[in-house]
Amino acid sequence: MRDVLDDIAAWYASGRTFGLATVVGTFRSAPRPPGAAMAVSADGEAAGSVSGGCVEGAVYELAREVAGTGRPVVQRYGVSDDDAFAVGLTCGGVLDILVEPVDAATFPEFPEVAAAIRERRPVAVATVVAGPGRIGARRVVWPADDPGPSGPSTGS
Repeated sequence: MRDVLDDIAAWYASGRTFGLATVVGTFRSAPRPPGAAMAVSADGEAAGSVSGGCVEGAVYELAREVAGTGRPVVQRYGVSDDDAFAVGLTCGGVLDILVEPVDAATFPEFPEVAAAIRERRPVAVATVVAGPGRIGARRVVWPADDPGPSGPSTGS
């Protein structure tokens, strides 16, 4: 998130909706770890990386779509090691990526979360990616000694 924070904070502040893609699971020799992020504004500007090149184009298109539809999605991308080698990629493995729309309506806590990240204060954002509940539903959790702007926890 730190890699894209300045870009997405500016988009958010200007009222722009963007798609935020975050690696939420990896298997085998995935190129980037969980937490790696890429953001794509509704007008096509991109920041960050989720795969170092292997699936960036597909994630870019999905992030633009999600920014437009407002519907979060979890997508699995995978390439076998043999297939990756055959086309010149250095990575095989599987990535699970959450792509969610972000704007003031979908993530009202974002300014406080961004401030905490910049100040290196603890904050956790837990987002539903599978199981019961709505994909993309989130809860922002603040430590007991720093209850954040709205108390111990907030979220949608």
